[in-house]
Amino acid sequence: MEMTKISAGKLRAIGYDTKIRTLRVELDDGSALEYLGVSEDLWRRFKSSGSQWSFYRDNIEEEFVPKRVSAKPSGGGKNPLDDLFK
Repeated sequence: MEMTKISAGKLRAIGYDTKIRTLRVELDDGSALEYLGVSEDLWRRFKSSGSQWSFYRDNIEEEFVPKRVSAKPSGGGKNPLDDLFK
């Protein structure tokens, strides 16, 4: 899925897969959420909205159940316990 970087509220990137009608959003804490069953029309309106954060909260976050798909690793991908247990 191709992601588009944005800076809107807590949103940092958004993407959509037309084949499986799935919207993916990446948040400023590094987490990523996927929303299944999102129409292409809703995606287009979200992508082109003048206030993507408000649109997301009103039309996606409140209407669809998210699936957490990843989290940003702390320390740039390094496990913080590696230094303790080498």
